[in-house]
Order: sequence, then structure tokens, then C-alpha cells
Amino acid sequence: MKKCLVAVGLVSVLLGSAASADEGMWLYNAPPKKQLKSKYNFELTEPWMDHLRLSSVRFNNGGSGSFVSDQGLVLTNHHVGADAIQKLSTEGSDLIKTGFLARSRDQELPTKDLELNVLYDIVDVTDKVKGAVTKDMSAEQAEAARRAVKARLEKESLDQTGLRSDVVTLFRGGAYHLYRYKKYTDIRLVFAPEIGIAFYGGDTDNFEYPRYCLDMTLFRVYEDGKPVKPKEFLKPSQGSLKEGDLTFVSGHPGRTERQNTAAHLEFLRDVRYPMALQNVRRMEVLLRTFSERSPESKRRAQDDLFGVQNARKAYLGGLEGLQTPSLLESKRAKEARIKKALSTQPGLEARYGNPYADLEKALAVYRDLYEDYYLIGAGRAFNTRLFDIAETIHRYKSEMGKPSEERLREYRDSNLDSLKQGLFSTAPLYDDLETAKLADSLSFLLEVRGADDPLVRSVLDGKSPRTRASELIRSTRLKDVDFRRTALEEEVEDPMIQLAAAVDSESRRLRTVYEQQVAGPMEEAYGRLGLLEYEVGATAGYPDATFTLRLAYGPVLGFQEDGESVPAFTKIGGLFEKGERFDQAPPYNVPDSWMQARSRLDLETPFNFVSTPDITGGNSGSPVVDRKGELVGLIFDGNIQSLVLDFQYEDKVARAVSVDVRAIKEALSKVYQADFLVEEMGL
Repeated sequence: MKKCLVAVGLVSVLLGSAASADEGMWLYNAPPKKQLKSKYNFELTEPWMDHLRLSSVRFNNGGSGSFVSDQGLVLTNHHVGADAIQKLSTEGSDLIKTGFLARSRDQELPTKDLELNVLYDIVDVTDKVKGAVTKDMSAEQAEAARRAVKARLEKESLDQTGLRSDVVTLFRGGAYHLYRYKKYTDIRLVFAPEIGIAFYGGDTDNFEYPRYCLDMTLFRVYEDGKPVKPKEFLKPSQGSLKEGDLTFVSGHPGRTERQNTAAHLEFLRDVRYPMALQNVRRMEVLLRTFSERSPESKRRAQDDLFGVQNARKAYLGGLEGLQTPSLLESKRAKEARIKKALSTQPGLEARYGNPYADLEKALAVYRDLYEDYYLIGAGRAFNTRLFDIAETIHRYKSEMGKPSEERLREYRDSNLDSLKQGLFSTAPLYDDLETAKLADSLSFLLEVRGADDPLVRSVLDGKSPRTRASELIRSTRLKDVDFRRTALEEEVEDPMIQLAAAVDSESRRLRTVYEQQVAGPMEEAYGRLGLLEYEVGATAGYPDATFTLRLAYGPVLGFQEDGESVPAFTKIGGLFEKGERFDQAPPYNVPDSWMQARSRLDLETPFNFVSTPDITGGNSGSPVVDRKGELVGLIFDGNIQSLVLDFQYEDKVARAVSVDVRAIKEALSKVYQADFLVEEMGL
């Protein structure tokens, strides 16, 4: 088994400083060994880390998980698995509502398009990527050079190892690592509880605590028709987790903005977050209204509705943090120290230029570009999976005529298998839901750009958004997977593909401006800023989240809220007490399966708990382990105060929320009569 290579040179410089408190989403090839030894007297060894790394799993839909048996069983959250569960449901069988349990291997349900990744190797390729850019290159040429060398490195790695290979940008352009993953695509559903307990408390309790949720799902990974035998898997803890115990989280945090300058945070506060909130709020209204049409409409829309409700709360929490003056004040104070050093210390400006000025220049372009880029370049104006499919097919034909390194990133040779897996997914698509979503997004486009805008006129073709959406959804043949396969290789007539072709020129133009005048220059400027911050002693020592595997740590710990103590643990008995307190009214009605099992359950069993590890979106489904590397819990949420973690670490009241492994055992055994899973997991 290959070891993760320790970063050298530039990367070791960036990683040389320690974060404060228990802060940090740490790279596996640059772990916080000194901090853990100093504060917790814990020796972080390579075998311990290899065990946890190879047990950890990434879900392609944006979540995390872990192997929990030697027969390929994977544990994650119900809400991470909900998209796959929804796609397996039908009008007569709503698996989200009722739950699911396969009592034998032949009852396990193959998912439609899940891909799981296990990190096998990390290689530092910083010198190769940075070496492709020369001083005489323009910003456009530099971005093209970086794109080309990344594609070449990924293709070479894929050919050499057979592993999925992704070049990841770290420290906002200060470093580049090649991540190699074992990829699995035969994933089958084994167990999911009913939504009434997986998401107990509903949207009301989302991002709140105390909680009483069994937010878990079990999948099994197959290869060549047989359950995989993973190199490593997590065994359950044999101890009794208690407040104050040190825990570790191994997962894939998606995105943080902690290295952003004050000007960049102001852009998020004033432009990006308000635009995103405007969109998700209108989508929430749309999906709620659609859900009220019938029970079947509710089933069809429930996963989308959960997603936008979750996004709305996350954006509101993040915006509250951005609107808190102390956040930007602390950022500006730090920048003032760095700018003073830049202007007074000999040689600094010669080595690093003025990255702040370069970032502000790129942000000025982004401000002017953002509205159009959000709607057209990022496709928010065409909110239907059928448009995504059409755009993929249209672009595939033109991109495949280019060398891999010149293509858009998603069409590189190293990514084609994953692209086609998603393209040819047999997941159901519903005309009524797709029409409602597309009509609303076209209406949003019309409101923002105006009826006289040439692109709007071309898209709507003289019709109202609702009529145009209905026409497109009804007449497209892209709901047929066989037709998609034909369309990918041959010229076909299809109105949705024609729409994708009609907006492709403007979409590509906006994407090109973004990549060449915003993303590329910002990547280069942030890379210089990272080195400058290190030289003046102002770096945290770990990079922003990038949906790559990270290690976080911290103790189980309650907190104070509004002058009241919030205990670290809830108990199963509290679930029934809360249901009774609200007269079993939704969303606090306890499911029938749990009511029937009440007399058999140990009501003192810990249910959920909170701890201080540094997490964010993407960590959902991450395993929580103890000092022995044994499973003690399953991350499923953060409290509302944790939403500020996207911008800065805080551990006074911000907490990660987990399902206790003891509750998982109690539920599987006594509620769902799944002792065979309890035995397989070693519970």
C-alpha cells in the first residue's frame, strides 16, 4: 500500500504554522501531530491515519461516509443517501417515507448513479503546475497553461494507476496536489430508516440542538458482482463515549472561505449570498406549492425541497456571519499588519508584488460579471436535469475534437467515465416537476435580464416562461437513456439540445471571462498572498476546504445558549418526551415503528451528541472516531452557530452534531429487527 507523500518545498512552508484552539481541516499528508501531542498527549501515527483514510469514503453527490464491515458495508447519512433513495422510489413505493431494509443480499437495491471514492494516494505536484507558468505570460495564457498541465498530470496518473486522478488546488493557488482515488460505481441500498426519524423535527429543527435524529443509511459496495473487501474498515468503539473525550472526524468538507480577503468577503456579503438567497427562496415557494398538489407530487419534490430548505438556512446563517462587523474588522486588522510589512520590509514587494490590489482587480470584474455568470454561465436559468443532459451532449461533441488538456475540465479524459455514468443514469424524471422548475428559472431569467434582452427573447421564443418550459419538457426525447446514447454519437433533432446550443456561445463566453479574468488571477494572487502571510507569521497552516479528505479533531462538549446550558448528549427517552410535549403533531410526531418498540428500547441510550471538530458542508456522513480509531458517531449537522465556520473557526458555541453509534445499535436491533446488520458491523 502506498503512503501519502509528505509535501515538500513550497507546501511545507505554507503548512509550517499552527492554527489556534482545535481549529483546522487538516490535510492527511500534513496532519496536526504537534498540536495533538501538546494539547491531548495523543500520538498521531501513520498506521492510525492509514486505517482512517482507507476507511473513509467520498460520495459524488457531495457527502462523506465510511466502510463499517469487511463486506463492503458503507455508513453515511440518510440525507446524503436521500437522492439515491428517491431515485429508487416509485409512486407506489415511497422509500423516503417508509424506509427500506434488505434482509438478504439479493434484496439490496442497485442505485442509479452513485459513485464512491476512496483516497489511496496524494502526490505534491506544485512545482509542475507552477512551472508551467512563466513571467511573460498574460493572465489568459497562464490559466491555459495551468489547465493544460493539470489535465496532462491527471491523464498520466490515470493511465499509470487506473485510479481516478484529480489535481486539487490548495491554499487558493499556493499549492497543487494530485489525489488518487479508488472509484466504485456498483452501490446498493441496504437500509434506510423512515424520514420521520431520519429527519425528526424537520426544517424547524435543522441546524438546531438538542436533536433526536437517526440520520443514517447503509449501502453496500460491489465490484465484479461481489461485495468488496475494503483494505480497512471501522469497528465500533467498545468504550462509553462521554463529555470531554477527544474525537476525530474524517470527511470531505466542501468549501470554506477563510483565506478570503476582506474585499472578497464583502463581495460574498453584498453580491453572491443575496443572489443565491433570492433564488433558493423562490425555489422553496415553488416546491412547497408543487408538493401541495397531491401525495405523489409531494413524494416527487421532497428531495429537492429538502435541498433548498437546507441551502436557505445555510445561506442565511452564513450571511449573518458576513454581516457581523467583528468578522470583517478582524480580517481588516490582519490585512493592515500584512500590508504594513509589505510596504516597509525590504524585498517583500519585489517577491510578492501586491496581491491585495490584484485580487481587488479580479473582484471588480466578478462584480460586473456575477449576475450573468450565475444565470447563464452556471446554468441557474435552466433548472432542469434535462437541460444539463442536453448541454453535456452538445458540448461533448465539440470538446472531444480537442486534445484533453484543452477541453473544459469536466470533459478531460480522466473524467469521462464519471461524466458518462451521470449522463446515462436511469433515475426517473417527472414532466410535471421538471416543467415547474424550468418555468420558474426561466421566469427568474426574464425578471433579471428583462423581456427585451436578446438572449431572453431567443430562449423564450415568443412564449411565456411556463408555456416555453412545458413545450420543451414535453417534446424532448432526452428522458430516454437510449436516445441520450444515440445523441452523444450522432446528430439528432431535439428541442432541449437546440436550446443548449442556442445559449452555449454566451455561456462559454461568460465562463471564459470568469476563468481568465477572475478565477485564474485570483488563484495566482492568493498563492502569492499565502506565501506572504507565512513570511509575516499570519497563516493558519491548513488550506480552505476543497471536497477532499481532511482530518479534524476536538472533544465532546456541551455549550451555553441564551444563558442556558445545553448538554452534550441527548437520549432516546428524550425523543418520546418531545413527541408528547408537542402532542405528536408534525414535525415532532414519533414514527409508529418507534412507538411500537418503545417498551423494548433502553431510553437512557445516548442518541445524538455535539463536539467541537472543525466541519462544514460536505462533512455530512463523516465518521467520528475515538483515540483508538474506533467508530463512536456519525456527523449529520452543525448547530446554527456553526455556520460561521465557513469564514472563521469558533468553538465557544459552534458545534458539530452526530448520531451516537450506541443509538444506531439500539435502533437496528430493537426497532428494525436487523440483528444481522448489528452483527456484521460488530455492534
